[in-house]
Amino acid sequence: MAEAQKKADRMRAEMETVSVAERSKDGQIAVKVNHLGNLVGLEIGHAVRDKSTLADEILRTVQAAQSKLAAAVEAGVPSIAGTETMTELVGQLQREYPEPQPQGFVEGGFEARDDGARFIADQEPPKPAAAPPQPPPRVARPPADGTDDDYFGDGDYLR
Repeated sequence: MAEAQKKADRMRAEMETVSVAERSKDGQIAVKVNHLGNLVGLEIGHAVRDKSTLADEILRTVQAAQSKLAAAVEAGVPSIAGTETMTELVGQLQREYPEPQPQGFVEGGFEARDDGARFIADQEPPKPAAAPPQPPPRVARPPADGTDDDYFGDGDYLR
């Protein structure tokens, strides 16, 4: 029993040393995840801080790092290499942190539109065209003369 406890303690200590670092394609975002897949480090370059897709890039980079965690555990925990425990652990990590989908991939084969997923447009909407010229002002009617030939014009409505 004591040997099993020592082996478990050694495995736990080895697991805690495992981490994965990953950079975005442009190198402006660097992340680090621990053995549990939690984000423990984040560096953002100055060039992308104002980018509208910054959050998506960070999440994609974290997912890429998490997907490499199973291989890092296999390499970093030699005390259980080749055992059923290692096989189960690696399988669980692969199920929990699958490879991220390729950038721009949309199920069904259609190309993704970048502008539909943004909160803020990169460009301002086009300004409306200049208003057409105003027509000349209408000429006022001449004032009505004093005679009214309406039906009730004589003031008596009970004929």
